[in-house]
Amino acid sequence: MAIEPNSDVGSLRIEASLAEYRRLIVWAKAWPERTWAIENADGLGHHLALWLLALGEVVLDIPTTATARVRELSRGGRRKNDRIDAAAAASVAALQGDARQVHPETTSDSLALLDERRVNLSHSRTRTVNQLHALFRELMAGGAPTSLTSTSATAALRGFRPRTGPDRIRVELARELIADVRRFDEQLKANAAKIAVLLDEHGTRLREIDGVGPVLAARLLGRTGSPGRFASAAAYANYTGTAPVQIASADSCQHRLSRYGDRQLNSAIYTIAMVQIRMPASAGRVYYDKKIAEGKSPRYATRALKRHLAGHLWRIMLTDENRTTRAPSEVVAHAS
Repeated sequence: MAIEPNSDVGSLRIEASLAEYRRLIVWAKAWPERTWAIENADGLGHHLALWLLALGEVVLDIPTTATARVRELSRGGRRKNDRIDAAAAASVAALQGDARQVHPETTSDSLALLDERRVNLSHSRTRTVNQLHALFRELMAGGAPTSLTSTSATAALRGFRPRTGPDRIRVELARELIADVRRFDEQLKANAAKIAVLLDEHGTRLREIDGVGPVLAARLLGRTGSPGRFASAAAYANYTGTAPVQIASADSCQHRLSRYGDRQLNSAIYTIAMVQIRMPASAGRVYYDKKIAEGKSPRYATRALKRHLAGHLWRIMLTDENRTTRAPSEVVAHAS
């Protein structure tokens, strides 16, 4: 916990339980004006951070890299324990300016949860379909069609008559896998419906962009979080890995593809870029053709379009966020 320099310093060790959280609040009342500094508030400290926010407390997220830097420069070297970690987090919050204020969860957090669930469901469905293909290759000549669905798998299995014991087991397993595929399809459909409702509540304009459907819009909003935490479009491009990495030498200065950043966001932006390139009337295709006309290679033009789209998406999300945060105050002002 970060405290004022002139305040008395105290410490308390608690367990991760609700009763201990309450004991922590009682202990902290000795400092009426307080700010909580939690190392890795998006990870192991996430539950405590949310609990404190629900009580109206001010919470700061301290990166683990910042506390490690404090430990490295302290007299203890790389020593690490709970007391040293707490002191390092307080030092970062009070002196170094690397802390980030934690805000209550929003619709973006709900979209992130639904997007993660959708990814897991899609992976499970793909794995199940692959298992089903393996069984069909052993049951019938040539196996099943490539684009296998629960309906086509049921139809293919309907005309098959097992002749051996292992084949009968394969048929039973295939029927179980078909039921699993059907269940995954229903869950994915329900997931998409929930995402659509949340996007309507959020009022985002991302879906107006060519190539951005509900699923990609949910991924962009969920993994970006608050766009206001990025100082500029360049900072967001660097976060998504769409900003090229400069390689300078004595003779030349070149750029290469960045392998850093959020790879899922990078993949989403790549998908949007490829869709727009295939649409002759899209703004992305116009930008792509402009780069080609300048003598750039198709690969370079695609990378440039990804970087351009990252900035455009960030500005739209930032505008949506500012509009959402201004709305309550405008309503109050109008009512008064």
